[in-house]
Amino acid sequence: MALLSFIKRRAQRQQEQDGEGAEMSFVEHLDELRMHLIRAVIGVIAAAIVMFFATELVFKYVIFGPLDPDFITYKLFCGISEQLGTKALCYTPVNPELQTFDMGEAFLLHIKVCLIGGLIVSFPYVLYEFWKFVRPGLYTTEVSATRGVVGMGSLLFLLGVAFGYFILSPFAINFLVGYQLPMVNEGQSIIKAKSFVNYMIMFTLPAGLIFELPIIVYYLARMGIVTSAGMRQYRRHSIVGILLLSAMITPPDVMTQIIVSIPVYILYELSINIAKKQEKIRKDELGMLEDQA
Repeated sequence: MALLSFIKRRAQRQQEQDGEGAEMSFVEHLDELRMHLIRAVIGVIAAAIVMFFATELVFKYVIFGPLDPDFITYKLFCGISEQLGTKALCYTPVNPELQTFDMGEAFLLHIKVCLIGGLIVSFPYVLYEFWKFVRPGLYTTEVSATRGVVGMGSLLFLLGVAFGYFILSPFAINFLVGYQLPMVNEGQSIIKAKSFVNYMIMFTLPAGLIFELPIIVYYLARMGIVTSAGMRQYRRHSIVGILLLSAMITPPDVMTQIIVSIPVYILYELSINIAKKQEKIRKDELGMLEDQA
């Protein structure tokens, strides 16, 4: 329903800009959307193909990077631990044996990793194609308000993915792989490579989406749906929600949950300031419209 409403609005805006004779039909708007989606998919596939032929780089140094004792996160946190005079943050990576158990599993896993990696790498282009379709349906003030959305949205998404990869995944992997039960996994752990890759995806992609919170609040505030006062009023509820969200996307390790919760809470506070600023801008714009009327 939202898509249909936007396409109708987009048709109305283009008719206003180009004149009566330039009106596009509903099917033509859908066809244009299809072309943008096709170009976005081509961008993802192109990036995936490049990754497919860089197998060692992608798997050894990226996907399985957190299993390397020289991984930058371990060095960084061990250095911090030494400065604090504690070993609480100094981790030694686990060394599981990764296996594939089904015929064709290695090939399908390779394809999956390349497609997900292609999506992450080409996310700025995908967002750009989406923006190109949305832009004609916006009013002048809305276009001005959304200036830089592709760059900022891409930056926040990639920062979120980097946070999930460099901060969240090393601690989560060490906890999950190193967790032992009596008479179970008392030697070297044997883990399905598919399971490891799925967890790596879970640690990175959701983090990238969570880091889009300031952008989402920005537009909701511009439309008057979200207010800074409301966000302050429900700050305590939000803290509980952030802790629950951290518990859902992390293993039951208090330290890891705290590491995830802190940046998400900072993003929430940043979003409050963004909403407050946009409220002022929106108020000024409404005042100008009233004066013109």
